[in-house]
Amino acid sequence: MGTVLKTLDAGSRAVSFLLGGLAIALAFAAMATASSAAEITDWAGQVLGWTFVCLLASLILICLFSWIRLLRDGTTPATEVWFQAGVQAANGVTTLALTFTLLGISLGIGSLAGQDLTPDTIQSVIRRMTANFSMAFMTTVIGLPISALLRSLLIVTDARNRCIEGGGLVRRN
Repeated sequence: MGTVLKTLDAGSRAVSFLLGGLAIALAFAAMATASSAAEITDWAGQVLGWTFVCLLASLILICLFSWIRLLRDGTTPATEVWFQAGVQAANGVTTLALTFTLLGISLGIGSLAGQDLTPDTIQSVIRRMTANFSMAFMTTVIGLPISALLRSLLIVTDARNRCIEGGGLVRRN
């Protein structure tokens, strides 16, 4: 029963951190752009796509859950499992961002295929192409820093746990 409660507690804390971080990011974005939260949310859905947003949130949640378990478990043998799970999820954020970048570029180039470029159609063709390129580059701009931040959080916490365990930093092989 204790393991279930630990897992539920870590899960609820991870969700709280995710939602709190989202609220703070939304507030900063609203201040920086003078847009409403609804406008920013609509932009995220249009430019990034809801698939990217949901997958990103899932990977961030896994990282936060692993980080909380690292903090809570301290120096137990399970710590290595949570560290590796969190780092792999953070690497998954990088992979997701780069995959959507390549997808956006492919869709942008693909939108040119089979299109007759005439003076009448050039604006609509370029508009579709640049919308896909926008998605491509924004997923990278958002995903890579988030991945680096999550990875740093996990690595520093793991190093802290190792210092506490051995009375000093113990290096990995």
